Amino acid sequence: MNKTTINPPLRGLGGSSGGQSRILALDILRGITIAGMIMVNNPGSWSNVYAPLGHAQWNGLTPTDLVFPFFMFIMGISMFISLRKYNFEASGSAIRKIVKRTVLLYLVGLGIAWFSLTMRNFNSEELTGLPFFQRLGQSMWNFDEIRILGVIPRLAICYGAASIIALTMKHKYIPYLIAVLLIGYFILLLAGNGFAYDRTNILSIVDYKILGEAHMYNDNGIEPEGILSTIPAIAHVLVGFLVGKVMYEREEIHSKIEWLFIIGTILTFAGFLFSYACPINKKIWSPSFVLVTTGLGASFLALLTWIIDVKGKKKWSRFFEAFGVNPLFMYVLGAVLAIIIGNIILYPGGEKTSLKGFIYNDLLQPIFGDYPASLIFALLFVGFNWIFGYYLYKKKIYIKL
Repeated sequence: MNKTTINPPLRGLGGSSGGQSRILALDILRGITIAGMIMVNNPGSWSNVYAPLGHAQWNGLTPTDLVFPFFMFIMGISMFISLRKYNFEASGSAIRKIVKRTVLLYLVGLGIAWFSLTMRNFNSEELTGLPFFQRLGQSMWNFDEIRILGVIPRLAICYGAASIIALTMKHKYIPYLIAVLLIGYFILLLAGNGFAYDRTNILSIVDYKILGEAHMYNDNGIEPEGILSTIPAIAHVLVGFLVGKVMYEREEIHSKIEWLFIIGTILTFAGFLFSYACPINKKIWSPSFVLVTTGLGASFLALLTWIIDVKGKKKWSRFFEAFGVNPLFMYVLGAVLAIIIGNIILYPGGEKTSLKGFIYNDLLQPIFGDYPASLIFALLFVGFNWIFGYYLYKKKIYIKL
């Protein structure tokens, strides 16, 4: 990741066409999403999570199920903004930039998976009796069981695929491509038992065959960021791209808000209507899930634009802006810090526990109780991450690939 210091960002959806312009409402939505992702990924205890802060077990939708798709949607909008400087032409420099960013982003995701697995292996009972350096070496050499896919690898793949499509296909045909991807995927789900929550699911079968069980996150046989479910995820990013196009084709702020609300309402309604035939399901990234979450994302962006740009109420948003201007760095930071505090071993009272376990079980839980303490831990963790983000924000430092 490169550290770049740029001029103060331009505010509002209008902005300039320059590469350094930023959209405050989009940054805030991105920041809310990143803060939400960090919060729901780091409860004090996974056994004590309030229902809205947990994912739907299978079919259905919770507030937590919105954070990742919102980020995918925002990535599509940002992709439109960034690719405008290439005039949406597949030049050599544009393709090289996309490929480079895709590879680096994927490697960042792989690096997080490797670091997490290394730390877990190092603290495993099987290796505790070995000398330090032998133990460290065996812990680090874990490529035979590292998870190949995940949140950031999915972002990388979808960014790369959607960007190439945006540069090589006339934009008027992209809605038809989205329809083909979603309808084709729906047919695949119907034909391949794709709504089954077990290993008979076609998605599971393909992932086990290609990835192998050792390289998967096994959720009852389902890899939530699996190979075939990447198809609708690419369509998801393309929807965001088209929303970005609509935003920039309308100069007047009220027109932008109206169109965002119209698009959001249509997509959300269509998704819920479609859910009678195709259940809303994040783990398989069902077509109805794509429609509903992109629709809600567009509506939420319209609401934030109205609050920030029309009503001028911005002070509340500063907290989230610190997350939104450095989204990748903040997400990676949260993941790395979570791995560290979850693997620093302490022995309070002679009993083995992690730093996270000590904070939750010994400090927070006795005072606040199970569920409140778990939520308070998550909020404190978000706040701790914010300190780093706020420092970068105040220094006008933006870190990007």
